[in-house]
Amino acid sequence: MVKQGDLLKRLFNAFKPFEPLKPGSPVYVDCREVRGDGDVIIDLAENIKLSDNNTYQLYAGHRGAGKSTELLRLKEHLENNGYFIVYFAADEQDINPEDTEYADILLACTRHLLEHLKQANPQPLLDWLKGRWGDLKDLANTEISLESLAVQSQISQYAKLTANIRAEPTLRRKIRDKINPYTESLIEALNSFIRDGKNKLSSGSELVIIADSLDRIVPIVQPDGRSNHDEIFVDRSAQLKGLDCDTIYTIPISMVYSNQAPNLKVEYDDPQVLPMIMVETPEGEVFDLGVATIREIIDRRVSEVNPDLCLERDVFESREVLDRLCLMSGGHVRDLMLLMQSVIKRAGGKLPISAKVVQRAITEARLPYKRSVQQEEWQILVDVFRSKSILNNQQHRDLLFNRCLLEYTFLDEEGEKQTWYDVHPLIKGVREFKELLELSFKEVRSQI
Repeated sequence: MVKQGDLLKRLFNAFKPFEPLKPGSPVYVDCREVRGDGDVIIDLAENIKLSDNNTYQLYAGHRGAGKSTELLRLKEHLENNGYFIVYFAADEQDINPEDTEYADILLACTRHLLEHLKQANPQPLLDWLKGRWGDLKDLANTEISLESLAVQSQISQYAKLTANIRAEPTLRRKIRDKINPYTESLIEALNSFIRDGKNKLSSGSELVIIADSLDRIVPIVQPDGRSNHDEIFVDRSAQLKGLDCDTIYTIPISMVYSNQAPNLKVEYDDPQVLPMIMVETPEGEVFDLGVATIREIIDRRVSEVNPDLCLERDVFESREVLDRLCLMSGGHVRDLMLLMQSVIKRAGGKLPISAKVVQRAITEARLPYKRSVQQEEWQILVDVFRSKSILNNQQHRDLLFNRCLLEYTFLDEEGEKQTWYDVHPLIKGVREFKELLELSFKEVRSQI
């Protein structure tokens, strides 16, 4: 007999919010029908498989929406079709999302290609590094002569550089200053390495790089109104497209709706966006299919812990209590995981979870969103709530990036894809929002 405390511990760990699902996971739920019918396999893989030339694609979506899980599915699909995939989550070892520039991404790609294409001749990249070593050895925290190192130890110096870029603010700028003037020659050396690696892959194999987690790069707006996102994905587009292989980069969702959107479309294939799971309609009605999908996401994880548990009786005290939690997630997968961990933690060591516990978790989950909203942004949120549309300006993009505004997509009766926006449900319960919304309704009524 499983003790209640052990059961709660296992349930808590079934909802890890920052861990993408591996391909084939039994808890994976196909959400295409409630996400506007988008499919990473069709939207990204088919471009790669059908094109005679290298493709350079962008994949966007709210942070925590499930992009990494979908990209890992894409990786497996391409591998099953004979492709060699170099996948990496850049924020784990290579970049600092609070301060990222193009050189950081190029070095990250270099490091991971070196680690994955072990059969390729690394000499072009080692020669490039030797040419810069006089400037870089101090920044790699070593006084050792590069020539005195074995080949693998020479290769490891790239990892030291990326580690210092990620973790050492004092070295980050210095490393970039030494590398930026030589990025073109680094790309040339990298492409020589890539071409040799592709020649040594099994017959017919093609190389694909998937650079994940670049969507977490925090926007930094310069005095001229341009951002670091503009510099990386637009100004440096020629370099991002300079690698001699198919490449997929994740980008911040706010970038897709910036004034740079036309430039992104010209430089890359149309960016693909992973929207939220739609739990409400644009008219504010509960979208039953979306809520049922959220319930299934929870149920599969619970069933992995104990298949005998009934979600609406043993885990939650009623369907109504469960559905309230589903709706408050806004269809955002990571927020759903965090809410589930919160209610399990607050359950007082026993099940089922009560309405009071769910309400406490919702109240606590509101706080980070409330704190992220600037005073002048409350009116913007009210305007979006009423119009279900966004404007092309920095304030709307910031609210998208911070997930205060969420994007949803559905197919209308004619099969046309319709995109709309709403305020995160957690924010709708904040006093400042409710008071301003009521005031706006009073103003409208007074004009009738």
